[in-house]
Amino acid sequence: MKEIGSFEQWLEIVATEPKLLLFVKTDHCSVCDGLYPQVAELEDEYQFPFYKANVAQVPEMAGQLSLFTAPVILLFHQEKETARFARFVQMEQLKHRMAELAEWGKGNA
Repeated sequence: MKEIGSFEQWLEIVATEPKLLLFVKTDHCSVCDGLYPQVAELEDEYQFPFYKANVAQVPEMAGQLSLFTAPVILLFHQEKETARFARFVQMEQLKHRMAELAEWGKGNA
């Protein structure tokens, strides 16, 4: 999972990647630390990139993305948020939405 170090970097990423997953965490968050390896493990199964951001280091992301808790997993397609999972994430629901995202756009090219 690639790390996002600034809000400007995030804007560039979301503008250039057609599909992506964003994992948002903060410092001293045991739920974040427990969920991260489970999400990172899924990266090899999907053909879109995974990114992570720590809102303690990039606080502008929390405000701009309306993030009020951590962890948060956001799925994006064509610069638009398509799904949001916050705090206690049900992995089966996340996998279902990720599979939907992976299928979008196939057969249209």
